Amino acid sequence: MDLCSISSGSSGNCIYVSSKECHFLIDAGISGKRIENGLASISVDPQTLDGIFVTHEHLDHISGLGVMARRYGLPIYATAETICEINRIKNVGKIKEELYQIIEPDETIIIKDMEIHPFSISHDAGNPVGYTFQSEGHKVGIATDLGKYDDYIISKLSGSEILLLEANHDINMLQVGAYPYVLKRRILGERGHLSNDNSGKLICELLSEKLKHIFLGHLSKDNNYPDLAYETVKYQLEQSSSPFKRQVEVSVASREEPSPLVSV
Repeated sequence: MDLCSISSGSSGNCIYVSSKECHFLIDAGISGKRIENGLASISVDPQTLDGIFVTHEHLDHISGLGVMARRYGLPIYATAETICEINRIKNVGKIKEELYQIIEPDETIIIKDMEIHPFSISHDAGNPVGYTFQSEGHKVGIATDLGKYDDYIISKLSGSEILLLEANHDINMLQVGAYPYVLKRRILGERGHLSNDNSGKLICELLSEKLKHIFLGHLSKDNNYPDLAYETVKYQLEQSSSPFKRQVEVSVASREEPSPLVSV
């Protein structure tokens, strides 16, 4: 299985995941041109895509959804509530109803050689989800826009070999920054976003002999720095008593440039 972060950040998100037979996007929150260029950087033809899995309806996850769906006739997998909200957003444009495929949290979808497992996340959206993808005994997990994590989230992501996990903000930067109080409260709340510290703590819960690579994603442009997210998470890992902490490679997913393709 392969994973490439085409773009990840508070201004736009798009991830590519593939197996031998399947090629998917998770979210399409940047322009169609940037998505196509990102796929070209890893030698993937958009015509080979099998669909787009949507986490939720916020624009930084769907702004390019209509373009990609219309241009390539791609099925869109999302919860019914998310689809309802997408259809209210004029910027996305008209999407044919037959392209929508309704999914439910905790109900497995099987497409060719891939098992996709949506799971509920805590965020201020209609019915948002994270995803794991499994094929031939390998597992990839994706979870951003997490207001919190709990045993349920840990159970869903456990056993992943590659993770793309939110490290949205540094708490101190957010607290002293220019955001209005209401927005700060939203981000810090249980339906907001995961801080660097909490991202590191969650990763420590997920350490195992299988986990090989972690992308830190969905960084805030105003309340975080890539180096700060990286160092905060690495510090948390250093404090862990897990024997597996030194086998994990940590990198920060860029908002501007596609990541290298990581394979397991």
